[in-house]
Amino acid sequence: MTSTEIRNSFIKFFEERGHRIVPSAPVIPYDDPTLLFTNAGMNQFKDVFLGIGKRDYTRAVNSQKCIRVSGKHNDLEEVGRDTYHHTLFEMLGNWSFGDPARPAGGYYKKEAIEWAWKLLTKVWGLDKKRLYATVFETDDEAEQLWRKVTDIDPIHVLRFGKKDNFWEMGETGPCGPCSEIHIDLTDDLSGIKLVNADDPRVMEIWNLVFIQYNRDENGTLTPLPAKHVDTGMGFERICAVLQGKKSNYETDVFMPIITRISELVDKLYQSKLEDPLDISMRVIADHVRMLSFSIADGGIPSNEGRGYVMRRILRRAARFGRNLGMHEPFIYKVVEAVVHSMGNQYPEIKEKQTHIERVIKGEEESFNVTLDRGLEIFESVVARLEKSKTFPGEDAFKLYDTFGFPIDLTQLIAEDRGLHVDIATFTELMNEQRERARTATKGKFVFNADVENLDALTEEDIISSAYKPSVFVGYETTETIAEVVRIRKIKDKILVALDRTTFYVESGGQVDDAGYIEYNNGRINIQDVIKHENDIYHVLDIVEAKEIKISSVVKTVVNKNWRLKTMKNHTATHLLHEALRQVLGTHVQQQGSLVAPDHLRFDFNHFEKLNQEQLSSIEKIVNDKITAAVDVQAEVMSLDKARKVPGVKMFFGEKYGDIVRVIKMADNFSAELCGGTHVKNTRDIGSFKIISESSIASGIRRIEAVTGKGVKQYIDEQLQMIGELDKHLSELLKEKESLEKELSQYKKVEPSKQPSLGIVPTSTETPTRKTVNEVELLLQQREQATEQVNKEILDLKKELSKYRVKEAASGIDALVTNAISFDGFKIVSAKLEVSTMEELKSIGDTLRLKLSSGVGVLGAIIDDKVALVCVVTDDLIKEKKIQAGKIVSEVAKIAGGSGGGRPHMATAGGKDIDKLDEALSKVPEIVKAMI
Repeated sequence: MTSTEIRNSFIKFFEERGHRIVPSAPVIPYDDPTLLFTNAGMNQFKDVFLGIGKRDYTRAVNSQKCIRVSGKHNDLEEVGRDTYHHTLFEMLGNWSFGDPARPAGGYYKKEAIEWAWKLLTKVWGLDKKRLYATVFETDDEAEQLWRKVTDIDPIHVLRFGKKDNFWEMGETGPCGPCSEIHIDLTDDLSGIKLVNADDPRVMEIWNLVFIQYNRDENGTLTPLPAKHVDTGMGFERICAVLQGKKSNYETDVFMPIITRISELVDKLYQSKLEDPLDISMRVIADHVRMLSFSIADGGIPSNEGRGYVMRRILRRAARFGRNLGMHEPFIYKVVEAVVHSMGNQYPEIKEKQTHIERVIKGEEESFNVTLDRGLEIFESVVARLEKSKTFPGEDAFKLYDTFGFPIDLTQLIAEDRGLHVDIATFTELMNEQRERARTATKGKFVFNADVENLDALTEEDIISSAYKPSVFVGYETTETIAEVVRIRKIKDKILVALDRTTFYVESGGQVDDAGYIEYNNGRINIQDVIKHENDIYHVLDIVEAKEIKISSVVKTVVNKNWRLKTMKNHTATHLLHEALRQVLGTHVQQQGSLVAPDHLRFDFNHFEKLNQEQLSSIEKIVNDKITAAVDVQAEVMSLDKARKVPGVKMFFGEKYGDIVRVIKMADNFSAELCGGTHVKNTRDIGSFKIISESSIASGIRRIEAVTGKGVKQYIDEQLQMIGELDKHLSELLKEKESLEKELSQYKKVEPSKQPSLGIVPTSTETPTRKTVNEVELLLQQREQATEQVNKEILDLKKELSKYRVKEAASGIDALVTNAISFDGFKIVSAKLEVSTMEELKSIGDTLRLKLSSGVGVLGAIIDDKVALVCVVTDDLIKEKKIQAGKIVSEVAKIAGGSGGGRPHMATAGGKDIDKLDEALSKVPEIVKAMI
């Protein structure tokens, strides 16, 4: 059977038994902040098991793509070195939500065991003699069912303890016993003692989990009212078994990928377990699958969270590529084979193939630089180790901290050399670095940064006897009457918690509201707003708020202009997010944001700089939606219902409660989970303009934009820049004209009267009523004109320099002839008219050649400063130990400066131009004193 046939037959088997075919969830679980990656088929049903979600079906089946890079289920170091560990794998699974008594028709242990046995032995024809079933040590029911509803050999039903046969979601919550099916791959069927021994000769192929208890905080198990079945089968493992292969890597799941790698590296894959080249190919084959799926589902390599894991995996693959002689990017070329092998089952990798390849290639190029630099340092450390087998932790830390060399990569390379890394010292240095960072911020009390420490910082805490948690009521109004329920004192601040408030607390990128509290006919400005546990605190000056007491009635007043501008920018951020996905691709995910009154900032994952065409398209989409006057709807609903909203966006790292707020456009253009404040209709935004696009980290881009009046302000700023450029351009044109006149005197021709090619005529009138595009075009023209004139001026200066040097050099013979003779050599000092130090040095070179034996000091005034050059012939350096650096240093002191250089030529500068003549006159005296 092919892998496709195996997958399809599993799904068909359970579909025929009333199971709903459920698509695989993405490997990037954006609705579960507790997970870096989807690591089991049950992840998407977690809410059902926790009792907070429901489905409109009670039976489900699917093939789930999963990623595991650490923990008890996987050891990254074993990937590629053994036959069955992987970072990405498929999990075939079937589920029952509810016990057999439910009218809708669930099932439990009996059906799960019976059907599993039937599929394995009847449909797939596995030898019963090779199969073992394990049960939890106290699960008599499961053991009896194995004996009753299957024809398994009774001695092949084995009991194990909690470590192997009891499943738990966490320290508390749903849990239950499990029954695993293992296959004996030994030649003589002697594997009974190898069950659960982590031996590839007897492997687990299917785990049937029976979720029947809830564990409370005390560890007590209580039977659940609704019992569930959760099963998982390793797809790659069952393919190896059914295809008669000794390794998962030899199945048709992996071989097309390995074959492609073999072609690219021009080395034969020999299917040898311990061959270094074969290991490298297997590692790369595994890792490129993991990267392809994680990137397709919106992940991006970075230095944090799951992005760091992805980068680590990619760099590990690149390191193994070096073992195959590949020093240039090539892993991205393997993506094609992954798509060919798995694209029909998972079309998202086919749709995102180009994006996946670009991201991987960019990371490879970046890492090659890091790797080459790090390897040089690594080799220098190894060279001084002599007989020691320990790679110092200090050097491992330096590689990490200074050169960005991952510690696991250092360990990998060290292992190849028979060395081990001193991890204890490395860890100690890492901890010290973190402590230094913490210490550096001590004493800088910032309320929002120290919310977690609020209890420790509080000097006084008074709570109302009628205390109520704070409630935000600011979505529909900016003012409300509220009662003081808690007061805290910290230094010179009073923190006042109210039972209700219209002040929004910074969250989801949106900044705090600004405004004041009215009390006793007076106003007290709010300096900050913070949320701590159930309270929203308004930070006030202790003197201004001295009259406020518990139970005082106050009025909260939000600055309406501040709020409105913030609302415009927040809704525009949602429009921008969707526009980015439409123009760049659905891989784009929010990586951070700032929504302030004066501008918005949006960080997102993307692999390259956006071009002007893309930026214009994004702007057009957003402005078209603004012009279309689309209603913006806010709806509060259950998290389960929110997940079903078409195209809804959820973000990793955000903690969502059972009830969430969804902001969506009436035309279904955009839908996001969001607690922020928004306009009622997109037309309220007015207009939208991107003002910058940049990179803030590898694979992370940032867009900054303005809306409404912010666009007008942007235009005004651009017009001001145009005016300043016009003035600067006018000055440049005058300078150019002056240079042309001087050059014409050397060339004996009239200066050109033709305007510079491409120069935009300047105007004394600054345009006032212009569109954004017109203003940007004007600014671009001015910048191009300025650049062009600067280039022409530079060319003129270079040409003039040649004439000036030639003219000055023509007088060198006269200087040498009239030089002072002393002790058999000549001393020259002279003041010249030149424009640059380079010109002066060039003339100095000529003078040195003309002096058969001598010292020369040349001076000039350049940019209102003294410039000096000293030259000494070789014979004087050798015989009389005269050095140009010492001479020019003494001369420069007279003109209020200093200098130095090589023995045969040195330069210096001075501040006092009036002293230049005096300094040059002292040259003979200074030279004579040095002999």
